[in-house]
Amino acid sequence: MYSGPVAAHSYYNLAIDGKPDTVVIFGPNHAGAGSGLALMTEGFWRTPLGDVQIDGATAHEILSQSEIIDVDASAHMHEHSIEVQLPFLQYLYGSAFKFVPISFLMQDYESSREVGQAVGEATAGTNVVVIASTDMTHYEPQETAEQKDKIALRALEELDERKFYSAIEDHRLTACGYGPVVALVTAAKILGAKKSRVICYKTSGDVTGDYTAVVGYAAATITK
Repeated sequence: MYSGPVAAHSYYNLAIDGKPDTVVIFGPNHAGAGSGLALMTEGFWRTPLGDVQIDGATAHEILSQSEIIDVDASAHMHEHSIEVQLPFLQYLYGSAFKFVPISFLMQDYESSREVGQAVGEATAGTNVVVIASTDMTHYEPQETAEQKDKIALRALEELDERKFYSAIEDHRLTACGYGPVVALVTAAKILGAKKSRVICYKTSGDVTGDYTAVVGYAAATITK
């Protein structure tokens, strides 16, 4: 109810762009289970809209480009950050796409960049979309949260992953998926991205009317 209307802005833009064959989705590991950086190479994920198949070939190609990503389904068992993206994609494309989930328990800058590099190199020349799932600032007053978040989002619009990561550290942003965003920007630039645009920013206060302790949400597109 909080993040969905914001995320829909990104999926609207994705719908206009056309259908990918494969979607690589980065998300933080809130539960703390499994390997530090984990993907799956087989099977499917089931939502109320049906089943989505893992792209095993792409997953194995990503693994071949990285020394730090593990195959570990347990990292995904109790985590929501990736699965909540699937109904949006299924609404757009039905079952006519495959995906690779990569869960980030480890979100340091170098590791995040390495994942992004592996994905960029593994998917170059293919019809792929890369998605990063994250919330922004957690449980701060609206004015403070928005001020902090927009510092990080400006760095995202500049496609500067180092500046984005520094904003997280310097301003103590409590974004849960900063590693996935760093990986996304890294991969996107390898894949030829030239511009980034924040298309929506809201907080939970915009839904509840309580602006004393909000969570921030943003939708952005990165394109060639």
